[in-house]
Amino acid sequence: MSEKRDEKPSMDIYRLLLETSKKQKKAKREQLLKSVCVKEFFEDGNIRIDMKTCKGVECQFCIKVCPTKALYWKAGEIGVTEDLCVYCSSCVLNCMVDDCIEVRRKRQNGDCKDDSARRGSLPKTLPQTFF
Repeated sequence: MSEKRDEKPSMDIYRLLLETSKKQKKAKREQLLKSVCVKEFFEDGNIRIDMKTCKGVECQFCIKVCPTKALYWKAGEIGVTEDLCVYCSSCVLNCMVDDCIEVRRKRQNGDCKDDSARRGSLPKTLPQTFF
């Protein structure tokens, strides 16, 4: 005898939870950025700081130039609040250590860009206004 069972469409609970989590994170991020009057230009990204080479104790330039205050000083090192970072690379441009900070970002059109401070790419001579 074969019994017919009421088959319900299968649901991927993990996928649903992940999608819900992403939506909640995006809504929280939008609210945080709106509170500091910053517009987001990148769809996705990440920031990495090499704590072995970081000289944050001496300079903290990255913290000072961050437009969203995503970088902060914590227990002897630079901390990052990922939800506030807009991947603008201001920290990279102002870092005094080569390849200490790396920012990866993806635009809405799919273009990806990696930024890290490499002093060799800066002009060899500075304008006279710096002297």
